[in-house]
Amino acid sequence: MLAAAPVVLCVLTVLGVRIYDSLTGPALEPWHTFVPDELSVADIDKTDWEGYLRAEADIFQAVRQEVTDQLPADEKVPENRYFEGSAIYPEKFATDWNRSYEMAPDGPPKGAVVLLHGLTDSPYSMRHFAEHYRDMGFLAVVPRMPAHGTVPGALTEVAWEEWLAATRLAVREASQRAGPFVPLHLVGYSNGGALALKYTLDTFDDSTLPKPDQLVLISPMVGVSAFARFAGLAGLPAVFPAFIKASWLSILPEYNPFKYNSFPVNGARQSYELTMALQRQIGSAARSGKIADLPQILTFQSVVDATVNIHSLINVLYGQLTANGSELVLFDINRAAEFGPLLRASAEGLLAQLMPAALRNYRSTIVTNISPLTAEVAARVTEAGSLDSETRALRLYYPENTYSMSHLSLPFPVKDSLYGENPNPDENFGIHLGRLAWHGEENVLVVPPGSLLRITSNPFFPYLLERIDQTIENWPASLGASN
Repeated sequence: MLAAAPVVLCVLTVLGVRIYDSLTGPALEPWHTFVPDELSVADIDKTDWEGYLRAEADIFQAVRQEVTDQLPADEKVPENRYFEGSAIYPEKFATDWNRSYEMAPDGPPKGAVVLLHGLTDSPYSMRHFAEHYRDMGFLAVVPRMPAHGTVPGALTEVAWEEWLAATRLAVREASQRAGPFVPLHLVGYSNGGALALKYTLDTFDDSTLPKPDQLVLISPMVGVSAFARFAGLAGLPAVFPAFIKASWLSILPEYNPFKYNSFPVNGARQSYELTMALQRQIGSAARSGKIADLPQILTFQSVVDATVNIHSLINVLYGQLTANGSELVLFDINRAAEFGPLLRASAEGLLAQLMPAALRNYRSTIVTNISPLTAEVAARVTEAGSLDSETRALRLYYPENTYSMSHLSLPFPVKDSLYGENPNPDENFGIHLGRLAWHGEENVLVVPPGSLLRITSNPFFPYLLERIDQTIENWPASLGASN
């Protein structure tokens, strides 16, 4: 009984803090309280791509009617993506990248690729990869995951099984349109990486599901923080109407046209449930030997990531792979950065902790400074089954003011019009979030100070495309070969 006392005290403390938070802070707005009517898992499984797009169009029309057309006067402000007079209102752009889309090559497809975005994100985050695959002759299919791209309130009721159903639908569409005799790639970013893996493992026991020939994962969500496990507990006070705000982990202005800033408890809970199901399935496949049937996996991951658990990626997934030519690419911190004592001591030894010298069944590549005296980076490659490494200069550089990559940055080149450090001037989304490294006093901007620290574009993006191109050029790869 006494042993349980600290746990009870901890739970009561959490509930007390959540109740206090629900009575203070920003109010819930229409985009927090409106929940669009998405297709169910059964409906997604029995519809086709065109049917999904029709249902999606109805959802966006409902958002316009229930949110945009109902905005109170004090919410018709430039920083609100739901105000049609705002420069960041998505429907005024030439393409609303919140919606599902396809990109087709000029001739017959040489392959098919399904690209899966992350949690709170939208299909915009897969845009540059989709364009590149199209230019390489692939048909690219990019689904909007249910509860995304519309209003953050949609995440309060979604279940991760709906995202997996949308993944199955997109793969069906890609396979049917491109045909059975071309390679099929799955590209997943963050939560989309978990979905790509889960779908692939599901093909082991369901012969009706087309099997991918290559997985490309960007900051994949194989594991999440410990807090996500208890996210449901954090939202308990919301069962009482007076404490409804307890169902939200953050309530922020929605100034990003293609990503939610506000985040409900259920979003964290569903990501946790997905990763737990994924980890159980990986473990089962490893014990049965079926894990040998996984296609090659090429993963890109920053060694520092505040969103996903990197140890889960390395130990739960890569640590159990057989020698099939898979590769893990890690982006080290900028060891030439002049941040001195401002860097945590743990950051210095993080890479050695994550990847101690050992024989592995996969190829590992570390993108790191050529020396502590230069921002130029090189790829240090260790082949599967070897302790020796080779280094190749990439002729790419860490920006002078950057100490690491981030979870947000990997899918976006520096020329990205929204997130890029040097945005493309030919396209304008009303705001350049990649250039918000401003200085001034507190309590002036609507942007949370922490968001100004996280880099939002990737100076090494050309290297990602180069490595993806190698997976295309090497198809069909022999089992155990390396790129």
